[in-house]
Amino acid sequence: MEISAGMVKELRERTSSGMMECKKALVEANGDMELAIENMRKSGLAKADKKADRIATEGIIGVKVSEDGKSVAIVDVNCETDFVAKSPDFVGFVNNLLPVLLSSNIATDEQLLSTALDGVIVDEVRRGLISKLGENITIRRFQTFRTEQGGVACYLHGSKIGVIVELTAANSELGKDIAMHIAASKPTFVSEDQVSADLIEKEKEIFIAQSAESGKPADIIEKMVAGQIRKFLAEITLLGQPYIKDDKMTVAKLLESKANSVVRFTRFQVGEGIEKKVENFAEEVMAQVRGS
Repeated sequence: MEISAGMVKELRERTSSGMMECKKALVEANGDMELAIENMRKSGLAKADKKADRIATEGIIGVKVSEDGKSVAIVDVNCETDFVAKSPDFVGFVNNLLPVLLSSNIATDEQLLSTALDGVIVDEVRRGLISKLGENITIRRFQTFRTEQGGVACYLHGSKIGVIVELTAANSELGKDIAMHIAASKPTFVSEDQVSADLIEKEKEIFIAQSAESGKPADIIEKMVAGQIRKFLAEITLLGQPYIKDDKMTVAKLLESKANSVVRFTRFQVGEGIEKKVENFAEEVMAQVRGS
């Protein structure tokens, strides 16, 4: 069967694939459009599976607040290079995930991957994108906050750091300021009561060992350690940190002045906690020489 330019154009529009790939698929399917699409999807999924073990440390963060201001979502989607992370297809995929997260009670990776996105389940869209862009793509993590009485906010720094926040009272401007502070200052907890006794005890042991080398009396060392613990707790808790826009007040004082408080927050940064592969081309060449 003769494959017309119109058929190739239609297949390109329906699959977002290259012209030559579409023409080849139509020839193999003897002009059957639906069969060509099915075969291309199977081929794309197979290609995606082959890339599944490749480390994806680049990517972007997506954040979005619902129209009613009662829900907020954040998602971290990874790829292998910053070049792909900036591509319209990749950015579009991330942005399309956010309404799905806001409109559904999705709690697990499996639920998200099996959810429909424009009539196709998310995992198939993801794997199709892998085939098209040639890199492993993973939805690494996501979080959604919902509130009935309070408010939510978000902040995106470039595309690499994102924060979502839940407040006890709706205040979008304050929420954004707090989210911006979290992006810059990286607190681990909201308040001291969330810090485990085990973590405090470990830090205390370290401070005692360090202070013992000073040769000072035990009662002085005890006071020094108490001060170090207070400083440690202020550094890792949101409420204890100096506010980035006015370091003369803490975040706790800022919230108190606004008659508000933070319920919880999530901060994502692309690539954090992922061990990147370090290429050593000299060692690679030497290994090849020794093996030859």
